[in-house]
Amino acid sequence: MGQRPLETTESELLVCIKCRGVAAHGDEDPRRPGRQLYDQLVEQDLPEGTRLRAVECLQNCDYGNTVALRGPGRWTYVYGNLDAGQHADVLLEGLALYHGTEDGLIPWRQRPEHFKRNCVARVPPVLFTEPRLDPENDS
Repeated sequence: MGQRPLETTESELLVCIKCRGVAAHGDEDPRRPGRQLYDQLVEQDLPEGTRLRAVECLQNCDYGNTVALRGPGRWTYVYGNLDAGQHADVLLEGLALYHGTEDGLIPWRQRPEHFKRNCVARVPPVLFTEPRLDPENDS
């Protein structure tokens, strides 16, 4: 059974379920910490117009549990160093803020503190306006 296509107004929270970051539920839990985070988020109410998806790997293995926020016409953000026991609410807050933007760019002062300090990457949308390059002022 396949995943339905992303609606043009939706935003997604992608959670790496293979991450081996810090375990939230102790060593006795056989699930990987990334899966623990995903499972905790599944139990939460997502902001309207958003959805949660599990992914195999986001290639940020050295920096704990990793997620990505993305949506059509929006910048994609990748965040690391997440913990299921501490950051599920932070992710839902960030997802709501992200979804509330047209372009995915949450103003710096409005971002959850964890987002400010743990952004791994910011990727432009497929269609974006390139910056005007000034060869004389490259500073």
